[in-house]
Amino acid sequence: MEASTSQMQTFGQTEINWDKLDKTKFYVVGAGIFTGVTVALYPVSVVKTRLQVASKDTVEKSAVSVIRGLLRTDGIPGLYRGFGTVITGAIPARVIFLTALETTKVTAFRMIEPFKLSEPTQAAIANGIAGMTASLLSQAVFVPIDVISQKLMVQGYSGHAKYSGGLDVARKVLKSDGIRGLYRGFGLSVMTYSPSSAVWWASYGSSQRVIWRFLGHGTDLKEAAAPDTWKIVSVQAAGGIIAGATASCITTPLDTIKTRLQVMGHEKRPSTRQVVKNLIADDGWKGLYKGLGPRFFSMSAWGTSMILSYEYLKRLCVKEE
Repeated sequence: MEASTSQMQTFGQTEINWDKLDKTKFYVVGAGIFTGVTVALYPVSVVKTRLQVASKDTVEKSAVSVIRGLLRTDGIPGLYRGFGTVITGAIPARVIFLTALETTKVTAFRMIEPFKLSEPTQAAIANGIAGMTASLLSQAVFVPIDVISQKLMVQGYSGHAKYSGGLDVARKVLKSDGIRGLYRGFGLSVMTYSPSSAVWWASYGSSQRVIWRFLGHGTDLKEAAAPDTWKIVSVQAAGGIIAGATASCITTPLDTIKTRLQVMGHEKRPSTRQVVKNLIADDGWKGLYKGLGPRFFSMSAWGTSMILSYEYLKRLCVKEE
């Protein structure tokens, strides 16, 4: 185990490895913490999704107008359409994601250690591999939840059908398309979230190393004076912002296409190519970047909040020696 984690121990005073955690406490406390983060940031996802499916005839074409429309018709609950479905599926999906992330990260560091790459490069590769693997494994749970929640988010908007709740969506999707309907856009989800997760975690892991070097800690952080908690939190927050910005800019076009495919009714059923053609016909190439602003904010805010919560969770759940 020492060989596999020696690289990670270089930053031992700022990172906590998987083998040091009380797993039961990690999962239980983590469910509560991440539910709180989701409550805070969920409205951004609703606005982003509505902007991505808006047609050229839709009146509400800005984030502000979408928010006003939702508040006018449904009040605050309108900003939380599909929330119950997301929370129900998010807990098992996150258990799979975080377990795969941490275990794969350790293995990846061990695999690339003999190549003697620079520390930021090693961190980028190991974190990227871990992020992509974790995303691939969690998609089996996440995609059906995504399909149902997005249909609830856009119901009654821009000509989309209305539903009485998540179970009603699932029942109607299964009736019209079978189980395949709940995995609509699965390929694009994998193509969107796996690279996005890889880019996010690679950017986060490498940017932290670069920032620590910039602050004068170099690579021998374990031999230097321990950074105070606020400095560690600040570096982690900066890494989260950089990671969110990078990932959102790279993957927004795929996310826009995937969202449109998932919310279309079964009677329309456009192909991926047709969705792209329609987007470009309506708005030009910038149509592929619909919802970039909310997605940029969402990924940066969600990423920073998530990573700070995640690192805090790991500090809470360290096993007593």
